[in-house]
Amino acid sequence: MSNVEYGDPSVALPNEILRSVVGSGVHGIAIAGTDDHDEMGVYVEPPEYRLGVSAHRDDYIWRTQPEGVRSGHGDTDLVLYSLRKYLRLAIKGNPTVMLPLFAPPESLVTTSELGDELRAMRTRFLSQAAVERFLGYMHSQHERMLGQSKRNVPNRPELIARYGWDVKYGSHALRLAYQGLEIAEHGRLTLPLPDAERERVLAVKRGEVPREEVSAEIVRLESRVRALLDDGRTPLPARVDLDAITVWAVSAQRRHWGWA
Repeated sequence: MSNVEYGDPSVALPNEILRSVVGSGVHGIAIAGTDDHDEMGVYVEPPEYRLGVSAHRDDYIWRTQPEGVRSGHGDTDLVLYSLRKYLRLAIKGNPTVMLPLFAPPESLVTTSELGDELRAMRTRFLSQAAVERFLGYMHSQHERMLGQSKRNVPNRPELIARYGWDVKYGSHALRLAYQGLEIAEHGRLTLPLPDAERERVLAVKRGEVPREEVSAEIVRLESRVRALLDDGRTPLPARVDLDAITVWAVSAQRRHWGWA
């Protein structure tokens, strides 16, 4: 068995503008000896990819584990998106894709002038639609922690054997609930998690909180988020400013290509 690699590293790696640690590490909820290492970044495709007629992959993926094998402690998962694909995911509020924008400096692996500009625009990607996306991901994790998901999703039998339920799904669901509330209430995303929330999520991940208690807390947090959105008590716009993001994207690509 060997590593997994998709895409062209000779295109993605030399043209990176931003990469950060993502996953548990950037949230501050990694547990030593248990979590893998995840990184996500952005690269600018060459002009022939954007303007030519041939089709090309718009991402680069590299994993230490072979296809179909779940990553574990000591493994690395890397995904790099073309700028265009990255922005399309970010404007929809994809919670994982947002992370390089809000990652603290110590979590940055690669950055550049264009990467710094993209991070400076981070709050432009926060919207009420983004909060809905966070809640959608939260619901998915909540269903999995309760064993109610209708999808064929992987579980972690070692966690179920130890705690009686998948505490990692629980920690993900609770984290997303906290983050959705912060975005809806304050129009920001703090990474790593603030201390109180981080300790609570870690307690869940360590199996120290009963599943029913975690589920009830998730429901309460969602109710608070929903009240903010329904009552118009959020600083967020309904949608992101696509025009402003498009203007920057065109300028960034032209400058990267030396066409400015």
